[in-house]
Amino acid sequence: MSENRPTEDRHIPVLRDRCINLLAPGIEAAEAAGRTAVVVDATLGMGGHTEAMLERFPKLHVIGIDRDQQALALAGERLAAYQDRTDLVHAVYDEVGDVVRDLGFDSIDGALFDLGVSSMQLDERERGFAYSYDAPLDMRMDTSRGRTAADIVNTFDEAELVSIIRRWGEEKFAGRIASAIVAARSKAPFTTTGELVEAIRSVVPAAAARTGGHPAKRTFQALRIEVNEELDVLERAIPSALSVLGVGGRIVVMSYHSLEDRIVKDIFAAGSRSSAPKGFPVELEEHKAQLKRLTKGTEVPTEQEIAENPRAASAKLRAVERIRATMDGARS
Repeated sequence: MSENRPTEDRHIPVLRDRCINLLAPGIEAAEAAGRTAVVVDATLGMGGHTEAMLERFPKLHVIGIDRDQQALALAGERLAAYQDRTDLVHAVYDEVGDVVRDLGFDSIDGALFDLGVSSMQLDERERGFAYSYDAPLDMRMDTSRGRTAADIVNTFDEAELVSIIRRWGEEKFAGRIASAIVAARSKAPFTTTGELVEAIRSVVPAAAARTGGHPAKRTFQALRIEVNEELDVLERAIPSALSVLGVGGRIVVMSYHSLEDRIVKDIFAAGSRSSAPKGFPVELEEHKAQLKRLTKGTEVPTEQEIAENPRAASAKLRAVERIRATMDGARS
């Protein structure tokens, strides 16, 4: 059932001030150069980060992207006072480069990615993201298209289910869980989250649940990632944002599990080191690093931030700055 609280009361942005402080130098440099700074909030959600950015920088223009039409509608209400400085777009965040160009912007001065499932999606029971209450087994971030979690558990063969649950959920009981799913669906197809939780509980040892959290947690994560192709999208999304990021612009990414963080870490690391062949006597301009890492490893929320917003507990933040134009002529 949907909650009726105002959007700003239902959503506490994770690491809000730190994210904005990291993006600020790119915004300030654009303004100092006499340009309107443009930042993309690639995972707009309920608009908390964007609202804070627009409040802090009165001339800033924000492009907000979200694949969830319900989130876009709520964010639009929240950001109504800033509609002349925002473009809110229904798209998946790996389309960020195309969205920026389609809106007529040559480049951007910053991009923010707050990955994973949003507070709203977890709170809206009918979306089927949470294992803590019974709901339709959906899990789509964009409910207008694509297959549901029910489609996957009811039609994928056992080996495919094992692979998904082990790979995306890092679940050591993936074999048992997949077998239980196949056995249960032979009697009746899965339609609700509660039915799936029951099948998982039947094979995960109680001792494992005591030490590893809710027994369905990893399987639900795996199905959500598979339904929304989250990791494939992320692998395309960061390069897409970099393709329109001007020199001095910054990208800030918050991830919530090791699979996401590894992808971000690898892309940032590749861009922040020389591409010159080993032993090459001179580093040519085109071999120089394009990115500078702004965080040492990952940053995590403070105890106070976690107390205010428990969903921030697993957040890992990384950020980079573009320090060199690309060969195709990114703005310097």
